[in-house]
Order: sequence, then C-alpha cells, then structure tokens
Amino acid sequence: MNALLSLWLPILLSAVVVFILSSLVHMVFKWHNPDYKGFANEDAVRAAINAGNPAPGQYVLPYCTDMKDMASEAMTKKYQEGPVGFLRLNAPGPVNMGKSLGIWFLFTLVVTTVAAYLAWRICGLDPAQGLRAGKWGAAIAFIAFGFGTVPESIWLGRPWISTAKYLLDAALYGLGVGAVFWWLWP
Repeated sequence: MNALLSLWLPILLSAVVVFILSSLVHMVFKWHNPDYKGFANEDAVRAAINAGNPAPGQYVLPYCTDMKDMASEAMTKKYQEGPVGFLRLNAPGPVNMGKSLGIWFLFTLVVTTVAAYLAWRICGLDPAQGLRAGKWGAAIAFIAFGFGTVPESIWLGRPWISTAKYLLDAALYGLGVGAVFWWLWP
C-alpha cells in the first residue's frame, strides 16, 4: 500500500493525460465521427422503436430465446431478410456528458492504478527502473484501454476500421501513461 501511495502522482497525472488525449481524439480530431451513421428514415425508425416501448438495454435483431432456434426455418428466413444487428438503448432524456466524463475519468484512474501496481510489482520503486516501468505501464494501459473493443467486432458487428481506431486511441493512451511513469517513477 505504501508503494501505491508513493505512486499517487504518476497515477493521477497519467489519468489526466489519458483524459486529455481522449478529449482531443473525440472533440478536436474527431476521427470516430465517421464510425456512426444515421438512418435516412430516422423519424420512422424512432417511431417504430417507441411503439414497442422498450426499456433501456441491449437488443438483437432478429431475436431468438435459444441458440438452437437459430437453425429453424423461421429464424433463417428472418436472418436472410434482415436487418441483422444489435441495438443499445439508453433511457430517454438528454445525454448527461458530465456524468459520463466523470465515470470515464474514474475508469482512467482505475486503469492507471492497476498499471502502476503491476509496474511496481515487476520493477520495484527504483528510479533507475523508470524506463522499464514506463514500458510496462504503457503496455498494460494499451491492453486495458484497447482490447475490450476487439470482441465487439468479432461478435457484435462493429466495423473493424472502428476497432482499429479505438486500438490507435489505446496506443496513444498507453504512450501517455508510459511517458508519465518514466518521467515520475519514484
């Protein structure tokens, strides 16, 4: 625990660096904007969804309750006719960016704390190990921020180009964490 306390500055600063980098990615460079598309008939799609009065959650089209039902003739026809996809719905109302950004910052703190803990366990607190700790921190942060996006392309149909961009984001975040760890390793 004393080791983590001595790492509070690199943990906090690297979380801030990741937060700033992610803000630049999404608000200045905006390279994720093309990843999202709207429906040409958005009002009709919204009306159809609202007609079902769905609760917030994840939905799949077409839906079947058991995997063995996917081979049935009716489900095969639905899959062939389309659409086939996944839909996530939030509760109605304005998006609370403050809450989402706060949770994102907490997540960056968790990731940088875990990265610092693992780097400490591997490298100790020797200042001469700063570069090594930075490399470990960078690798751990890259894995934590990036690898969760890959299964969404495998299973949920996220375009691979979008996942590649999120992996690029994660690489930037990892470089930020690594640089801070290298610079401030006690």
